[in-house]
Amino acid sequence: LSICGKLCYAIGGAPNQVAGSAAAFFLQIYLLDIAHITPFHASLVLFIGKASGAVTDPVAGFFISKSRWTKIGRLMPWMLACTPFTVVSYFFMWYLPPFVSGRVAWYLTFYCLFQALTTLFQVPYSALTMFLSTDQKERDSATAYRMTMEVLGTLIGAALQGQIVASAHVSHHCTVNPPVNTTNSWHDTLSFPDPSGPLSHQVIYMIAAGVIGGVYLLGIVILFLGVKEKDDPYALNSDRAIPFCKGLGLTMKHGPYVKLTASFLLISTAVQLEQSNFVLFCTHAAADLRNHFQYLVVTILVSAAVSIPFWQKFLQRFGKKCAAWGIS
Repeated sequence: LSICGKLCYAIGGAPNQVAGSAAAFFLQIYLLDIAHITPFHASLVLFIGKASGAVTDPVAGFFISKSRWTKIGRLMPWMLACTPFTVVSYFFMWYLPPFVSGRVAWYLTFYCLFQALTTLFQVPYSALTMFLSTDQKERDSATAYRMTMEVLGTLIGAALQGQIVASAHVSHHCTVNPPVNTTNSWHDTLSFPDPSGPLSHQVIYMIAAGVIGGVYLLGIVILFLGVKEKDDPYALNSDRAIPFCKGLGLTMKHGPYVKLTASFLLISTAVQLEQSNFVLFCTHAAADLRNHFQYLVVTILVSAAVSIPFWQKFLQRFGKKCAAWGIS
């Protein structure tokens, strides 16, 4: 594998991280502040959307494993086919429909579609590592490139979305000017902030969605042109494949795997709760941070990225389990 090939492979998966990071940090506050749906319905949209993505995972794996080899590979057609629909669903996820009564259904539909389509992209993209090379070291190297680009994608997504939509969440509250030559607080004058610009807040979010949609299209073009999928060198020659349901049952009976999956579920849930509520907290609970939350988000993500080498050294020195406890 050439460095160019590894870079093209890594860049191809970055848009998923860019869009996922933007949605994780900003979708909840968009639903509350711009779409004006209730907190209960916003939570419902986020929960059902995530659940639909989880259900899509094994279903996508099943159908992809049954697909046939084509001139461009077996996995590449899935990624090419779902990307345009992913872009459309992502754009309409940030669109404010003209009606009010059906907004919850609107956002629920497009968020579920987006989650399902990103899963449909991510499953073959992750599996593509095994079909880049038969050399374990080259596959490990490609994985390192991919993970590095995914971290950068998470940073870019939060920074890009934050910088574009920040003006939609500047303080709209009255500010009390300090009194001049008077001790009577009732004489204080109220001043209102001027609008940040001619663009409405909804248009600002749509611009951000369009930019990230463009990142998706650029990523899939680079992936398609720069990566060549090799025929399956791991295909079974004589042994009959295990049926899907039987294989799933055997997997779920394997104790270590179930425990690892359960711990990952809880940790990822905690991280997603933190992502969803941090911007909301900075904007509403801690009003003084309203104009600075986008920088705080980037600061958190940069600190996470910078800490990766430290934790890598830590787990090499003390082992994976100890590192997991330490990170917790």
